[in-house]
Amino acid sequence: MITRFAPAPTGWLHLGHVLNADVVWRRAADLHGRVLLRIEDHDRTRSRKAFELGILDDLDWLGYRSHIHSTDAYRAGPCDGRQSDRNTVYMEAFESLRREGLVYACDCSRRAAAQLAPAALPANAEPPERRYTGECRHKGLPLAAEYGWRVRIDPGVEEFYDERLGLQRQNPADQCGDVLLRDRHGNWTYQFAVAVDDWRQNVDYVIRGVDLLASTGRQIRIARLLGRTTPPMFIHHPLIMKSATQKLSKSDGDTGVRDLRARGWSPEAVIEQARKLVDYPL
Repeated sequence: MITRFAPAPTGWLHLGHVLNADVVWRRAADLHGRVLLRIEDHDRTRSRKAFELGILDDLDWLGYRSHIHSTDAYRAGPCDGRQSDRNTVYMEAFESLRREGLVYACDCSRRAAAQLAPAALPANAEPPERRYTGECRHKGLPLAAEYGWRVRIDPGVEEFYDERLGLQRQNPADQCGDVLLRDRHGNWTYQFAVAVDDWRQNVDYVIRGVDLLASTGRQIRIARLLGRTTPPMFIHHPLIMKSATQKLSKSDGDTGVRDLRARGWSPEAVIEQARKLVDYPL
């Protein structure tokens, strides 16, 4: 079994990340599996090398050692677990979709896309989300760098089993419509990069927060279009909440690992605090 811990270097680790890491490493140990460390820096605008190095240092300090792509491998230079080093992999995956006639160029701005039809979300998903209704499907725009690139998402239900929530059924066409794979700035999107990586890196057990539940059906669909026949198993665990309606963010300094370290907390105390803040059997 291979699972993964996949932080984005757009800020420092906080207790929410610690909770996820704890679930990931403990479930991997229980199942005699391996943990892959992935740095999800597909968003080159917001990602920072300083944040990546801080994440690596915090993981070492907390005692979480990955089996695939060690922290030292990232410090040494290019690494196959770092998304910004995997452009060739994403381009090959995109080309396979292009050959099947499944992709098209899109000139809709982010503002225009945000004004599209409301999505049909499952009851436990987090709003707001907008559904792209295919305005550019038939424009015939060239697949050039100055446009976004989308994949056609036709109606159809994706079923998957979540160990905590049970059987789930999602129709990505109703939820989000045609998924953006690469934006007009040349950034591969989260939905595409994760679908490709989980497939190509042989991840068969995805452990992540429930805020990402709504992404699961579309990622399964993208991977299926690429050739993955069996989706991973999933656990979408509860989140540590800042309030009843607001989850922790990377700007919450009082929950940041580096801040707690500076205040004299031990690794054991930080991990125990993350466990205490959510009602989930670990």
